[in-house]
Amino acid sequence: LIDVTSQQVLAERDADAQADPASLTKLMTAYLVFNAIRDGKLALTQKIPVSERAWKERIGGGSLMFIDPKMSPTVEELLRGMIVQSGNDASVALAEAAAGSVEQFVTAMNRQAQAWGFKTTQFKNVTGLSEAGHYSSAREVAFVAVKIILEHPTFYPLYSIRQYTFNNIKQDNRNMLLGRDPTVDGMKTGFTEAAGYCLVASAARDMPNGKRRLLSV
Repeated sequence: LIDVTSQQVLAERDADAQADPASLTKLMTAYLVFNAIRDGKLALTQKIPVSERAWKERIGGGSLMFIDPKMSPTVEELLRGMIVQSGNDASVALAEAAAGSVEQFVTAMNRQAQAWGFKTTQFKNVTGLSEAGHYSSAREVAFVAVKIILEHPTFYPLYSIRQYTFNNIKQDNRNMLLGRDPTVDGMKTGFTEAAGYCLVASAARDMPNGKRRLLSV
């Protein structure tokens, strides 16, 4: 549990244990895409071609926004597909758009982790599907989430969207806390057989000295 403003850890248990992060991986994917938009390398209205590779994510059995090579979704649509629907296909399409290939994007993810001094994080893909050598820890996942909140406040509201419809397919945000507590406004869920159920949750509440935001992993 972290106080986001002070970045002080309030409670922890096994925070540095190496674990399979499942779709919490997409926090780093999103962070780098947000950077690319901020730096002018991508635009929200830009139409992105859907590659065979992105389309083939439907074979892997993970979450999808259901894009296919006949479509050219915008960056903004793909962001909603990745964040609200946890679409693996959207994650691949965004990675290819931002870095030219998934491999180059994964290299950038690992470079960012190293730049932050991470000790228990290594990425092998952009989606979080289980793969040998793909791991993180609660502490380092929390660090990425805090970076999104503090550095990309204009994009953070995407994590509070309750449902999103694309290609006539409506999907609910998998973060059930959004509907149960009005102060919760993010952030990301994940599930694989290897990881089990994962959740990063954040809430902001009014305190006598202003708003206080907490984040748990």
